[in-house]
Amino acid sequence: MEIIHVTAECYPVAKAGGLGDVLGALPKYQVDMGHVARVVMPMYRTKFLYNNQWEVVHKGASNLGSRWFDYTIIREETNKLGFELYLVDINGLLDREKVYGYNDDTERFMSFQIAVVDWISKWEHLPDVLHVHDHHTAMIPFMMQHCFAFRELSGIPSVLTIHNGQYQGQFGWDKSTYIPAWDTWKAGLLEWNGSINPLAAGVKCAWKVTTVSQSYMDELRVMSNGLEPLFEYERGKCTGILNGIDVDVWDPAKDSYLHNHYSVDSVTEGKLTNKKELCETFQLDIDKPLFVFIGRLVGEKAADLLPQAIGDSLYYIGRKMNFLILGSGDPQVEGQLDVMKNISWGDYNVYIGYNEQLSHLMYAGADFLLMPSRVEPCGLNQMYSMRYGTVPVVRKTGGLKDTVIDYGDPGGYGVTFNHAAVGDITEAIYRGVQLYNNREKFREVRKTMMGLDFSWVRSAKEYLDLYKSLK
Repeated sequence: MEIIHVTAECYPVAKAGGLGDVLGALPKYQVDMGHVARVVMPMYRTKFLYNNQWEVVHKGASNLGSRWFDYTIIREETNKLGFELYLVDINGLLDREKVYGYNDDTERFMSFQIAVVDWISKWEHLPDVLHVHDHHTAMIPFMMQHCFAFRELSGIPSVLTIHNGQYQGQFGWDKSTYIPAWDTWKAGLLEWNGSINPLAAGVKCAWKVTTVSQSYMDELRVMSNGLEPLFEYERGKCTGILNGIDVDVWDPAKDSYLHNHYSVDSVTEGKLTNKKELCETFQLDIDKPLFVFIGRLVGEKAADLLPQAIGDSLYYIGRKMNFLILGSGDPQVEGQLDVMKNISWGDYNVYIGYNEQLSHLMYAGADFLLMPSRVEPCGLNQMYSMRYGTVPVVRKTGGLKDTVIDYGDPGGYGVTFNHAAVGDITEAIYRGVQLYNNREKFREVRKTMMGLDFSWVRSAKEYLDLYKSLK
């Protein structure tokens, strides 16, 4: 089977969030299972681009409304990621360092999608499945079916995976001319609440729609930034497939970012050594349980609640724990977390920014990982943490609900709570401290977590079964 993944992100080429991790792993596992998986993404100006060898495989041209553009497709020559990687270059639009955040993102990703579909329409053969990811590529199923120049692609099964339904890529009807000549009788497939909504168009036009956990699929029918009726109406073709993690990259026994490796049999000693390195670096007390947060400091992650939750925990529970934060995002939250260093010295520290090596060390050295998310479609951090023997402290939402069972329940191994609220977070931290002090139970929970299978093998097989059902 030949599968084409079209995406805005792919680790380690360019990554802004979990989407990049998924696209860096899922295709590799599909190749390992005997299939051909290719990834197509924009040619951002990243280190990966300049540090690898490429060959030009196609040159073409198309238009974005009245704007004519040339595009080039290049392929990474060695398949070093475990699958074929193609980049789309469009001068003036895709030749940027960052993935998102530009005023012309609508034009950037529309031109990217047009180039991809135009290129595939010129192949001598057709792929078995076209798998698109999030709103940046969700116009492709519509264009394959209803743009006159691409009608020969209409028989290719398409799958849309929604990694985050809050972002939908809406733009006004004044930009409808961006779409290559299309059947205007099909305008209803593009429209939602008076504008063109790429994510809604993808849900309507893709043969199948998946999300990254079953609980998130259920949540989209009641909380999806205005698309709730659409998800309810299309529920028959929607399903949740839980993400996996790349167990070759995330393995404490051979993690290249760690100085001190360990396995489930040496987890107590191994984690203590890594915790010592962390605590010495950030002036924390190694004898106290260490709670960490790793991620974007934004409202979706409930990062705005962290300053008060940490302050209340140190005040009401007592200075019985350490906190370490790694992330960036909302400047106001960054400022609040930074100021706290002055009043919580020895119990708290923060690193504002992105640091891949530090994140691996934190998974390896921490005792608990905080994830109080308001929205968490799947979440990978809790899977990384459990792989490293770090207990996840999570709100029961989306993929967190599907992957973490409270240690108070039979077979449980994490700490869970119901609401993204300061009181719920501090109570969960208190329960974490109690678990930490019950050394026998704590060791049992650690070993249980590290024995769980969150690899991509299961998830990749579910996707392959889905593809086969479309033939």
